[in-house]
Amino acid sequence: MQILPEGFALPPIPYLFVILVAAVGVGVGVRARRPTVTAAHVVALAPWMAVGSVLHVLHVVGALPPLVDPLAGTPSVYVSVAIVVGAVWVGADAAVDGARVPTVLAASGVLALAPALGAAVLAGQARDSLAVTWPTVALVVAVALTAVVWVVLSRLRPEAAVTGSVGVLALFGHTLDGVSTAVGLELLGFGERTPLSRLIIELGQALPTAQYVGGTWLFVLVKLLVAGGVVVLMADYVREEPTEGYLLLGLVAAVGLGPGVHNLVLFSIA
Repeated sequence: MQILPEGFALPPIPYLFVILVAAVGVGVGVRARRPTVTAAHVVALAPWMAVGSVLHVLHVVGALPPLVDPLAGTPSVYVSVAIVVGAVWVGADAAVDGARVPTVLAASGVLALAPALGAAVLAGQARDSLAVTWPTVALVVAVALTAVVWVVLSRLRPEAAVTGSVGVLALFGHTLDGVSTAVGLELLGFGERTPLSRLIIELGQALPTAQYVGGTWLFVLVKLLVAGGVVVLMADYVREEPTEGYLLLGLVAAVGLGPGVHNLVLFSIA
């Protein structure tokens, strides 16, 4: 039984060495500075989460320079982006007032995301496959669905409100992943690369409802239930240990937002 996603492969040894050295260096810097972590800091990382996704799409379609391409594969892209984010965070924490660090994180992420998206658009145009209609629909539906689910969740489990903007980001990330996956599979003819997700989708396709609403509705429902459940479970942790709680919930958000943005960009250009 396959466990790892399709395309999972370590980069060549020289790249692994560079990644390891850089990760250790940044880790030492983070440990020495121990930068403040608030909800604003974690939400400010959202553009960086998208940067990793776009770079991986460029890797998949072969649009990156050979020198940097191995750094954008799976799983090296996650570590590579995390190293850059850590370096930016430590540098900002040392150079500017603490209240301005989230702004630096968000602005630097946007500055990195813009050329990456531009490269993706150019790749789509070069392939004559640029089409953004359905990805845009998926994004709009994900935003609306997130708003509805957050309102319902806040009323059913008021403690979820403690997680604030990070909780909303986590919910949105997984909603976007679910909705974009449904659009890609049901309407655009793409396949699912993650074994567990594929298993859930296949189960949905085996249900009698599949002939009426397709088979991916179950995957979307599972994503919503799991994300909402995690947000509720994390509420006490965020209240008692905000630094660790926000970081962990931010990781949960990244696990959903990364694949969601990856889907939107891939579907738009391929």
